[in-house]
Amino acid sequence: MRVVSGIQPTGNLHLGNYLGAIRQWVAMQDGMGAGDECLFFLADLHALTVSIDPTELASNTIEMAATLLAAGIDPDRSILFNQSRVPAHSELAWILGGTARIGWLNRMTQWKDKAGKNREGASVGLFTYPVLQAADVLAYQATHVPVGDDQKQHLELARDIATKFNTDFGVELFTLPEPFVSTSAPRIMSLRDGSAKMSKSDPSDMSRINLSDSDDEIAAKFRKARTDPDPLPDNAEALGERPEARNLVTIYAALADEPVDSVLGRFAGQGFGRFKPALADLAVATLAPIRDRTAALLADRAAVASALARGAERARDLAAPTLLAAQKAVGLQV
Repeated sequence: MRVVSGIQPTGNLHLGNYLGAIRQWVAMQDGMGAGDECLFFLADLHALTVSIDPTELASNTIEMAATLLAAGIDPDRSILFNQSRVPAHSELAWILGGTARIGWLNRMTQWKDKAGKNREGASVGLFTYPVLQAADVLAYQATHVPVGDDQKQHLELARDIATKFNTDFGVELFTLPEPFVSTSAPRIMSLRDGSAKMSKSDPSDMSRINLSDSDDEIAAKFRKARTDPDPLPDNAEALGERPEARNLVTIYAALADEPVDSVLGRFAGQGFGRFKPALADLAVATLAPIRDRTAALLADRAAVASALARGAERARDLAAPTLLAAQKAVGLQV
């Protein structure tokens, strides 16, 4: 089993990133058996598909790496690296660009959403983003890729590209990666709008819990989080039409690693005046150690960069045979 997953270095991570992805990465790493491997990368090449500040991108890459390390990613048990340090990603993406079809990319819903009405003004990189994503996983013969609902279509495209390449060139080169869908990964919503995902792009900082927030900031954000006047019910089904309430209970259950019904069993009949402080205390207890370890790691950014460099060296070794085989298949190598 070889798991490959990436995350864009776009600045401060938030609680939704932690509960929805990072904690799942740590669990996968810790659950790997002998001979299994996890590769986690910072997708700095993908970050170039939109307008960027070069200094900010470089800084974000180190800061996000430090946060991943602080959250439990072990560079001795997993391979942690930034994408641009492994040329096989971009080299294989160009080769696969000859196999992928414009019609396939035109159907990508994320392309339509991100480009919006200004498709003519969007970058070529944004359009071909899914081909680079395919190279990200196919280069390592990934067997499983963690995906959320918004990435399932891109993984299906990677499988289509792999199948067409294998067929066109008469090789059995690329493994068809399977989706790794975690049943325990919660969908964390905005603290200001229970119908919208928690996001760094939300203009209101009060909408999210940043992993860099102080204890007081975490408590204040939960205290001011939007709710409704009704007390908490004793079962999850009763939260169906109460998105803000459901979100806060979901966050508590995820942090406590227990079922929603179990949480409601303790707080049923109570109002948010009592529930929010308990949620804030639990969040602080979970996130403060990560925040403090991140700060300690960032006191020596060169050491974090060195950890990424070591991971990139291991990743280059793993990707090299597949890249060479792809080059031979298309006639670039003899």
